[in-house]
Amino acid sequence: MRIFGKGRHRPSASWRQATDRAFTLIGDGRYEDAGALLTRAADLEPWLSESWFNLALLHKFRHDWEQARAAGLRAVALLDRDSGAPDWWNVGIAATALQDWPLARRAWQAYGLRVPGAANDSGEPLGMDLGSAAVRLSPEGEAEVVWGRRLDPARIEVLSIPLPSSGRRWGEVVLHDGVPHGERTTAAGHTYPVFDEIELWAPSPVPTWVVLLEAATEADRDALEQLAADAGFAAEDWSSSVRLLCRMCSESRMPSDEGDGEHLDPHDHSEPGHPGPLGHRTDGQLWVPERECGLAAPASLVRGLLDGWVADSPDSRDWRDLEEVC
Repeated sequence: MRIFGKGRHRPSASWRQATDRAFTLIGDGRYEDAGALLTRAADLEPWLSESWFNLALLHKFRHDWEQARAAGLRAVALLDRDSGAPDWWNVGIAATALQDWPLARRAWQAYGLRVPGAANDSGEPLGMDLGSAAVRLSPEGEAEVVWGRRLDPARIEVLSIPLPSSGRRWGEVVLHDGVPHGERTTAAGHTYPVFDEIELWAPSPVPTWVVLLEAATEADRDALEQLAADAGFAAEDWSSSVRLLCRMCSESRMPSDEGDGEHLDPHDHSEPGHPGPLGHRTDGQLWVPERECGLAAPASLVRGLLDGWVADSPDSRDWRDLEEVC
């Protein structure tokens, strides 16, 4: 029930029935049928902000950003509070998808966030300093949670090297939803939200490679990761960084490392005895020299990086089977 002016208004039974049925259809992926019902609900109660919020939400699910922006603006025009409404957050996502930066800035400010720059600034809202977060790539498919840097409330730059099954690359920017689904905790005790990807916002020109390493020690492996970082790119030991989780575990609070000692991670649903991303279980002490590593680097540089890494310690390092995978 909302208050408009001095009177109170209850949505009609027809509005509630249409809306409830629409969200059932959305859960089944029947967006067209849901859209017809939500449009009918908006016709029944056009002065109700929820009518337009629901339509904006549907258009967001469909990635129809022009319609999401239009419905979202109608929703916020009917709000009875000044800040903090999720209606503004949806407007911010739609505006970011469309690169409508003045509206995005206005939306985040109306939600209650501090945004650098003037209100009429036409550029991206840079410098918000939102820190690190995790993002679930392809949440409706072979979902993969990777680490990234939040550029603003709706975008994350991917800093991990995703597995090729995700179709994503290191350095890409993805648009993400506002409500986290799960958390990741580090050994230092810091907790980070996991956001769901909506769509790719900016692609990366840097290809992903997989290579088999012979690294006698962890220090040898670390040296390759540092060498790639120093060159402005990335390397990641998939043999130790990748875990296969069920959806329930993935969307809960999870440690980002498997822990110490002989205890196996109870949330890891991969099978022991398989190399690389098919399993990461160890007893916490045994180092396996053969490592499956992801590399993000241009084709003109990747072999030089690997050869340079081997040349620094040829007795403890080697590589083979380099393949571009994404």
